[in-house]
Amino acid sequence: MATVDLVVRGGTVFDGSGGAPVVADVAVDGGRIVGVGAGAWTGREEIDARGLMVTPGWVDIHTHYDGQMTWDTRMSPSSTLGATTVLAGNCGVGFAPARPADRDTLIRLMEGVEDIPGAALHEGLTWNWESFGEYLDAVDALPRDIDVAAQVPHGALRVYVMGERGAKREPASPEEIARMGELTRDAVNAGALGFSTSRTMIHRTADGDLTPTLGAARDEMVGIARGLREAGAGVIQVASDFTDLDEEFGLMCDLTAVSGQALSFSLVQPDMAPDRWRDMLALVDDAVARGVPIKAQVAGRPVGIMLGLQGSVHPFITRPSFQPIKDLPLAQKVAAMRDPTCRARLLAEAPMRGHPFINALAGRHHKMFELGDPPNYEPDPADSLGARAERLGVNPDELVYDALLGDEGCAFLFFPLANYAQGSLEPIREMLEHPNTLSGLSDGGAHVGAICDVSLPTTMLTHWCRDRTRGPKLDLATVIRAQTRDTAEAVGLFDRGRLKPGYLADINVIDFDRLRLHAPHMVYDLPTGARRLMQHADGYVATIKSGVVIYREGQPTGALPGKLVRGRQAAPALMAAE
Repeated sequence: MATVDLVVRGGTVFDGSGGAPVVADVAVDGGRIVGVGAGAWTGREEIDARGLMVTPGWVDIHTHYDGQMTWDTRMSPSSTLGATTVLAGNCGVGFAPARPADRDTLIRLMEGVEDIPGAALHEGLTWNWESFGEYLDAVDALPRDIDVAAQVPHGALRVYVMGERGAKREPASPEEIARMGELTRDAVNAGALGFSTSRTMIHRTADGDLTPTLGAARDEMVGIARGLREAGAGVIQVASDFTDLDEEFGLMCDLTAVSGQALSFSLVQPDMAPDRWRDMLALVDDAVARGVPIKAQVAGRPVGIMLGLQGSVHPFITRPSFQPIKDLPLAQKVAAMRDPTCRARLLAEAPMRGHPFINALAGRHHKMFELGDPPNYEPDPADSLGARAERLGVNPDELVYDALLGDEGCAFLFFPLANYAQGSLEPIREMLEHPNTLSGLSDGGAHVGAICDVSLPTTMLTHWCRDRTRGPKLDLATVIRAQTRDTAEAVGLFDRGRLKPGYLADINVIDFDRLRLHAPHMVYDLPTGARRLMQHADGYVATIKSGVVIYREGQPTGALPGKLVRGRQAAPALMAAE
């Protein structure tokens, strides 16, 4: 009987292929899986997984840990929720390449687009880099719990080449386009997994300016794609409004043709166009039939805004009488709002002008829900605060006001901003089951004061495979494959996402019956003590990275075996024939 570093003993093994699970031991040695079977190994360390589920670690391909991974050894909350690999640099925002003169511009861009406090970024970023390769070196120098990877962001690239003209969205010259292509090639050669861009008006700087890459000309996009072709690698990630669907989709197809690389784009269901996703997936199907390597990234639940007194957004934040108390410590803010005079004044006031997003959101009471613990991400529209107020014959703002004061002001309301146009997740189920979509859009590390979708991989298991009552469930093995093998291969990481000999020993041991998300809560652990939403789960018995147990029951063991992943990773030689 062979002795190996670790044996995960007797669990129900979902190997990431999508096939039926088997009860087996998983043997690990030298950071890789050496066997899946029964009774053939003795482990120097063993985990009793009898009655538990054993899966590959989650591979999350849409995160924004660009700043956090330069100062923090732990990619929480992703790593505490089963992720063993995260890909940053999405949506065209990031911090390299960067000249010293442009650092504030990139911070304001990230602060606005991804709701990461600027003060935390100013304090946490060391800026001991200029080129993208030097940025990767800085990331590589820090020990970490899980593997991280990065894409070169279009916003930083454009500002680096064009300076203020790039930030102001002026057209790039042929020489500037050529330089962007060269830098993209160099970034991929240095280890970037690809290139990302944003073409949506939703993405704005902290000053309210449009993202530098909005409306970038076809020539510029094609020039950057040529850089990927020269590198011979690198995926493309796109966020777009698709206002001219045929034109924008045609451009994406052209980028895959020029680069020779795969592309994915963010797909959500907006309230204003609830059926457009069908048209977009029809275009994807047609393109894939023609051999175009393109997929849509979809989220398995609503894009949920957390409305709360501790967060970035709530319905009273633009009321005039809230301004004198908005920066008070939470306890003082709650005490002030409990005063009947203050309550009456705030409820009677109209919001201040100049805040169109918040003010529009504040009036949509039919989409405001008490979140609950565990949180309910597919709430019945009849349970909205608007519907409840109508039944009670009261002003819905009264219910919202009182709910925000719950748990001494720590309560959050759930507002499904997208993916909930019809008050059901049935359209999302159709997207998730579509053959040309990817499971993604967790936005780990971003929107720290308003959104906490980082727990999406756990929701995929608990809600979709076990707890859903408002429609059909999804197959557990298929869901596990979707966030392990499928996501890994989509970005060129063929060495992970499977529990097979030769693959990285990135493993989750899960008590599926006990797996349960808790409601998000606010912590203040970013640099300068800045806030961020955090979420925990019960049921992750152990998370293993490269054969080393890094978390037990969500608590760190102190081990930091993770690393920076530079570029595409080949499939294990043992599995090359598969």
